Amino acid sequence: MRIVTNSSAETEALGERIASRLTGGEVLALFGPMGMGKTAFTRGLAHGLGVKGEVSSPTFALVHEHAGKIPLYHFDMYRVASWDDLYSTGFFDYLESNGVLVIEWSENIEGALPETAVRIVVSPGEMEDQRIFEIEGLEL
Repeated sequence: MRIVTNSSAETEALGERIASRLTGGEVLALFGPMGMGKTAFTRGLAHGLGVKGEVSSPTFALVHEHAGKIPLYHFDMYRVASWDDLYSTGFFDYLESNGVLVIEWSENIEGALPETAVRIVVSPGEMEDQRIFEIEGLEL
């Protein structure tokens, strides 16, 4: 499925729309270069899951946990370069939870993603704030 957003607000709204389809246990694997709106998408997702408070990229913490109707575990795998790095995040333990995992920089851990992961590739559109979302594994 291909969805185009034209602003950060539309990207957040897409995340919120996707949240309404989630029941817990899903892995959303985000792919795309820096500045594509992955964190904005995650803010919308968090809002749709009832998360209160700020949602920011967990670049240095590697994972942020957010309480909501369904727990949200927000990973940033930008600095993950090895299996040891990945294990140190607790990623595999989180896979066993009933929360939603959203993973920025999934390209860095592609071999560790479950087969059931929802793959979301974000790329730039023709306009400055336009983003193209290619979504596999989830129907809206």
